[in-house]
Amino acid sequence: RVTGPATEAEVPPSPVARPGGSETILVAEDEDSVRRLLIRILASQGYAILSARDGEDALEVAANHGGTIDLLITDMVMPGISGLRLAERLREKWPAARVLFLSGYTEDEIGRRGVLPAGAAFLHKPFTIAALAAAVQHVLGNVGPAETD
Repeated sequence: RVTGPATEAEVPPSPVARPGGSETILVAEDEDSVRRLLIRILASQGYAILSARDGEDALEVAANHGGTIDLLITDMVMPGISGLRLAERLREKWPAARVLFLSGYTEDEIGRRGVLPAGAAFLHKPFTIAALAAAVQHVLGNVGPAETD
């Protein structure tokens, strides 16, 4: 029972979905569950995805790909070829390819070991869907700075 005049309820604005893209992304991740999650998230945002289970596999997938690779998302630490070495080798064929490094190690820890190049894009695991989307958009140059923590 209402005793006063009715007022219109304020409805909070709906969050605006970040736009996806149409770029091609090569995902190199040795943890199956993380790789599958990355693929599912990125594909749902409209990206074309190439998938690789490690650095060697990524080089093979890239060599067999007939088009451009716009972004490499790679784990820093993988068996065989590291993410850093993979990025170097991939850029031999696709010099314009951007790179987003992932790791369970903190950015400080990786930096202390001298593994992460200065200015490299980095996303710490675990990450949120929003953090991944923002980091990808930022690295591709589609939006401003990303919060990656």
